[in-house]
Order: sequence, then structure tokens, then C-alpha cells
Amino acid sequence: MRAGTVSGAARLLHISQPAVVLQHAEAQLGLALFERVHGKFHPTPEARRLFAEVDKLHAELVSIRRLAANLKAGPQQRVRLSVTPALGATVVPSAVARWSRNYSQGHCELATHHTRELVQALILSELDMGLTLHDPQHPGVHAEVLTRAPMMVLLPARGAALRARSALHLQSLPPHLIGLSPTDPLGLRVTAECEALGLTLQPHVSVQTYQLARQLAEAGVGAAIVDPFTAASADRERVAVRPVEPLITVPLVLLTPVAAPLSQPARRLVQELRESAVACLADAGIAEIEEPASTAERRGRSR
Repeated sequence: MRAGTVSGAARLLHISQPAVVLQHAEAQLGLALFERVHGKFHPTPEARRLFAEVDKLHAELVSIRRLAANLKAGPQQRVRLSVTPALGATVVPSAVARWSRNYSQGHCELATHHTRELVQALILSELDMGLTLHDPQHPGVHAEVLTRAPMMVLLPARGAALRARSALHLQSLPPHLIGLSPTDPLGLRVTAECEALGLTLQPHVSVQTYQLARQLAEAGVGAAIVDPFTAASADRERVAVRPVEPLITVPLVLLTPVAAPLSQPARRLVQELRESAVACLADAGIAEIEEPASTAERRGRSR
């Protein structure tokens, strides 16, 4: 069925008597697989149903051959990483570039997911690790904070306002505001902080992603509160980038399946991701927030 002809099948199977093999297969199965019509073989309905299952088996055999070849060549070097869209556009590219140079035999399968989808993929063993901006606190996933930085506000401005670096209080936000989705974890934190101050934000535009909020701010639509990594990529000729006050800390969180140790290439990629994140913040003049010593000590003891 793959080759289209009996002689073609013979060449693929490296046999000289394909008709004998076909007759033997039909005798074992107890049913006809092909009918000869005008000198050509046509598969029966039964053959088509069998082919669908045999095709799956063939694909599995190809995978087994590839795995055997990889094991013969050396340890498996594949790393499956998924990140949230904001990190995929900022932290990840330079980290993966450096990792690829150091592990020329390695292979990184990179995808983007929102945190909920990312957690599900980790639980199903479809990923080795994920990178996100909040801890989902799921019992099947281990979370490790790589670094922390403050949420930032992007203000369409010109001249002296662009050079301002002081924090902007939530009470001083301009009326034209770009809001995050009401289900977004960072958006929920901003809303909670405003409620604690007795403020009610009424954005005139709402978006699903931080990158879109940045682009709208750069276009002059309004101010946007975004994560520090998205803020780091903002065009400083078009928006002022200032910390939010009161301070809202955003963690860069590595997620891995519980009780599933990372391979050596994966651990090296984690180090590259950490260094890339720190460099991204430093280049943009965004201060990294140190983890409290007591928290670090507790984490060390738990390990």
C-alpha cells in the first residue's frame, strides 16, 4: 500500500518473491488483503483498516530505531522547554543561543504556553521544564525562583518625562490605562493592591498578553503595567519605564515535574536562562530584588 505496486514493495522489503509473502500474510490472517482489478492490486476494506493500525506500529518502530541510534551515540540530549509568551520574546532567545553553542549535539524543543497549560504538560510528562512569572503552587510541580524584579509601568511620554526613573504610585496612574485580563495572575495582583488602597482601575482597553500591552503603550494608547522583562524590551524613545509603587514583586519561576531530576544539558540551560534574565534586567536598568535571607535558608534546608 505504501509503494503502490508489488514490485515496489519488493524493493522496499529487499525480497525477491513478494507475491509469496503476500499469500503467506493472507493465509495467516484468513482474509484477502488485495483484489486484482484490470491487472492492478487494489486493497480491500479490511486491508485499509489494518493499514491504519500497522502504520502506527511502523511509526513506533522508526522512533525505536532513532532512540537506539541516539543511545549508541551517547546520552540523550533532548531538552523540552515551554515558556510563557512574554519570556519567549525576551529572556529565552539569548539563553538558547548560548546553550546551543555549548551543546552542539543537543536538541531543544521550545514551545510557548500560558501557565495553566504549561503545568498540565509537565504533569503529563510532555515537558522537562517550564518558565513562567508566578508559582502555580501545584502539588505535582516543583517551583524554583531564578530571580525577582518589580512590576513596571509604561508611560507614553516625551522629553523630560522619558528620563524620569522615580517610582510611580498607583494613585498617580493616568486615566487612560491598558488593563490586563481579569484572569491573569499579575493582573489579579495589581487589582488586589489597588483594592487595598481603595482604588478602582477602569482601563479603557484590556489585553491578554503583556507584549500587546507594551505595543499599545508604545503606540500612545495609554499607560500599561507589565512584568519587568516585557518592560525591559520597551522602546525608551516612546515610553517612560518606571517602577510601580507600592512594590509588586514578580518572580521568574522554573517549573519541573516532582521527582523528575533534570539532565545535565537541561541544568545547563537553566543556568543560561538565569543569566539571561539577570542580564536582561541589568541592561534595562531594572533592579533585581534579592530574596530575603530567611526564605533562602528555609529553601536550602528543605533541599
